[in-house]
Amino acid sequence: MRTRLITAATSLVALAGLACDDPAPSAPAAPQAVGPASTASDAPPRRLHWFLPDGMRADPEVFDVFRWADEGKLPNLKKLMDRGTYGYSIPTFPSHTPTNFATLMTGAPPEVHGIADGPMRTAGNPLARPSVGGFSSSARRVPAAWSLLEDSGRKVVVMSMPGSTPPELDNGVTVRGRWGGWGADFPALLFEHDDAARKKDLGRLSRLFMLSTELTRFVETRPPTPVSRLPNGTLPRFEATLDVYGASLRVVGLDTDADSSPDKLAFLDDSGQHLATLAQGEWSDWHAASVDWKALDIPTSIRLHVVRLAGDDDFRVRVLVDTLNDTVTQPSEEAAALRADAGPMVDFVDNFPAQLIHYNEDKQTFLDEARQSWEWHARAVKSVYARHQPGAVFHNIYTPNQMLTSRWWMGFVDPASSRYAEVDDATRQQLWSEVHSMYQGLDTILGEAMAGAGDDALVVLSSDHGAAPMDQVVRLNDFFAQKGWLARKTDPTTGGQVVDWDRSQVVFLQMYSVYINPEGLGGTWNRASGPAYEALRDEVSAALLSLRDGDGKAPVASVLDWEQADQRFLPPDRVGDLIVANHPGYGWSEETTAQQAVFSVPRATGYKQSIEPASTKAVWTPFVIAGPGVRKNHRLAEPIRHIDQLPTIFTALGEPVPEHATGTVQASVLATP
Repeated sequence: MRTRLITAATSLVALAGLACDDPAPSAPAAPQAVGPASTASDAPPRRLHWFLPDGMRADPEVFDVFRWADEGKLPNLKKLMDRGTYGYSIPTFPSHTPTNFATLMTGAPPEVHGIADGPMRTAGNPLARPSVGGFSSSARRVPAAWSLLEDSGRKVVVMSMPGSTPPELDNGVTVRGRWGGWGADFPALLFEHDDAARKKDLGRLSRLFMLSTELTRFVETRPPTPVSRLPNGTLPRFEATLDVYGASLRVVGLDTDADSSPDKLAFLDDSGQHLATLAQGEWSDWHAASVDWKALDIPTSIRLHVVRLAGDDDFRVRVLVDTLNDTVTQPSEEAAALRADAGPMVDFVDNFPAQLIHYNEDKQTFLDEARQSWEWHARAVKSVYARHQPGAVFHNIYTPNQMLTSRWWMGFVDPASSRYAEVDDATRQQLWSEVHSMYQGLDTILGEAMAGAGDDALVVLSSDHGAAPMDQVVRLNDFFAQKGWLARKTDPTTGGQVVDWDRSQVVFLQMYSVYINPEGLGGTWNRASGPAYEALRDEVSAALLSLRDGDGKAPVASVLDWEQADQRFLPPDRVGDLIVANHPGYGWSEETTAQQAVFSVPRATGYKQSIEPASTKAVWTPFVIAGPGVRKNHRLAEPIRHIDQLPTIFTALGEPVPEHATGTVQASVLATP
């Protein structure tokens, strides 16, 4: 295996990346193992297509995707089941994206591959910002499956896969590895009329990963100036300027029925060219634009949408930016070729933190954007096979995660949610129809993969984690503030509360880490020690375990010292002083409030981070594998673990299992020779 040297420019997005899952400590016993198969020297390498939708929940009780397939809702999944073996897979703690994708792609736990979270802090760096980004390939300590299969002679395509950038392939194709700190990335934006209360309410939650790009932007309106090229019979009522990554758009509120209130928005570019006039709920075509990235002009295209239009100047506008450009694909010319076949890229819906959860009108915008994303990915898979005839494809779409952790669905379709009874049966049936539509979008992508890969290929469907209902958000930093361990100050930009590091001794940082130093947490962080540290750590641990909500229930499932990181299969150098797991129904937040409100009902109704995965079926995922050497129409009796997938897949491919993989080859998956 060749040594790979990766040099990556660190970006804020990479540092702020999301966390992922780790092997479950109490997972069911693995079935009997078999040794790795070998491939005859004169046999061509077998083709692999591994489709990994992010956040695709599959469990035997609520999200029974195999029953849906049998009922005809997911015909391509049904074909794959008939051709192969299927069942469930258990993620690793903390049931989050970067960690679990690294686990799936290495067959190893975080203590081996090093991706313990998305935003990771390490000794010798300030805690205020992450020092290692879990979405960056350079953070992983062992090679991923795509590198190993390229070494075996296959042409590999990696599309929208977390942990794939900066690119690691020498001869393959890499397309937009999300948040890996490589290339010009332009998340979709929301623009609203300026509202100080809304701005303060959102605070850091308006920014990508709470640190980077401002995803919801508040703009001032002004009286309209003379406008040419507007539809006849319309009266301008207000105007505003939208800055889309350096591309200036003028939006004009139009009154088309002379009732004094705008009912449409007109959009003009900086040259005065009219782009579109849209009513609430309408989308424009794609329009050419030039945006800025590190002093470079990036040619792209944008799509405009009116989410909401109410009152004199109350508006909410969505702007999508084509996420394909020649800085996010390798080779660079792949961007143009893929766009020619699949169109401007809509990679996934919404962002993190979720933005399309605040107004009732956001729901339809979410559904429209989600549909655009799965339709784009289906076209992209078809294009990749037509142009490259790849020997291995690794493909991800983030939209399932976004739907199941959003506001509109999980809390009202899963009976485990405290909000389940808030809707009637007819409404719930409609919500399930919308969820099924998303799964059907995934099924269409799967169908394109199966057609492109061919019957002699190994096709795998799996995911990083599912999602559970979230009834209450728990602001641990407000709890620590009540205890006198955390000090806050006012953010001069947003007016919200932020941590005063120099005067704080205890802080929670996503997704499960509590950092402790009796001397203060400001400046460069290094792990504290000594009697005062041990005493404070014990006190914090006891306080967390005694925490109760208004109903007397405990949100904290377990607290481990950092020296016990191996019990969660975590690398001790990339975790906090305490590792905190939550019971299902609760979700940790590192945000703080002036009122020190520890518990509240969140807008979002789904969550998955820091839940014990072995005992929480809601975070389980599908594992479906079909092709030569795999048992047909076979259902696994017990769930496997995420670390078992790569060793089993490599064995079915006839490839040696890498030495760093600690998972078990699942003998029951493989056909008897």
